[in-house]
Amino acid sequence: MPRDHRPAPSIRVLLAEDQGMMRGALALLLGMEEDIEVVAQVAAGDVIVDTVLTHRPDVALLDIELPGMSGLDAAAELRAQAPGCRVLILTTFGRPGYLRRAMEAGAAGFLVKDGPVEELATSIRRVLMGETVVDPVLAAAALSAGPNPLTTRECEVLAASVDGATVADIAAGLHLSESTVRNHLSSAIGKTSTRNRMEAVREARRQGWL
Repeated sequence: MPRDHRPAPSIRVLLAEDQGMMRGALALLLGMEEDIEVVAQVAAGDVIVDTVLTHRPDVALLDIELPGMSGLDAAAELRAQAPGCRVLILTTFGRPGYLRRAMEAGAAGFLVKDGPVEELATSIRRVLMGETVVDPVLAAAALSAGPNPLTTRECEVLAASVDGATVADIAAGLHLSESTVRNHLSSAIGKTSTRNRMEAVREARRQGWL
């Protein structure tokens, strides 16, 4: 084959999505693009890094809410262990706090799932070229929302409260005293302008801080 007519190398993509139907549809649609190849699909966050190290994709397309590990935590690990793999977050939940956390974790892009597949394919190409791609509506919302007011420890305490754990349970799980847990919960409730810790958890989740 003449050199000028050789096909361009495909962009290798890893797809992390826990819903099987959505994962299959995305893989099928992206596979129809001439320059994109889905080389691996995973349904859980805690296998993303190993799969990336095995298959060496150019771009990892990650959902946020995954079993085992969130896509945001996986993005941070990929930045450390596979810095050559660009991360593009694709999620149903366009929350300002999620966008900030994704950028802090080293993601190159953040899109919501209701966009056309052509836009997704274009975004994959753009992040591979070194660009940062962010849904413009979400970017504006993140700027107006401001930074997460909760400390790391306050987020940990709220996250440990999700299933209705007692203060004693939270203290034991996080190796803190019960009085320290109460102080963190009280602070988080105040910062979220809520009445109790369960309302604080809901508000922190709504904002994307948890």
